[in-house]
Amino acid sequence: MDNSIYNDTDLQVLRMIKRARGLGFSLEQIRDLVSLWQDPVRASADVKALAQSHVDDLNRRIAELTEMRDILARLAQTCSGDNKPDCPIIDTLVLGQQLV
Repeated sequence: MDNSIYNDTDLQVLRMIKRARGLGFSLEQIRDLVSLWQDPVRASADVKALAQSHVDDLNRRIAELTEMRDILARLAQTCSGDNKPDCPIIDTLVLGQQLV
């Protein structure tokens, strides 16, 4: 007697969800991927388009994060880090100075 809560299909879906989350897909995108997986007449072009859209979004986010890192690194380099109160990091954040 098999007392398993999940059948093989359920386990496949759970594995798919876990792997998709690991790749950064949103819950909505995962819902679409599962729906496509369950559709026997799906077009692989639909799956590819969803994946490519996610790649494009990741590239945009990477560019934004890289820019943030570079700005903060430059600000940190300009800060003397001594016991004086002058700090270009604070000045930039508080006074709304142009980010370098």
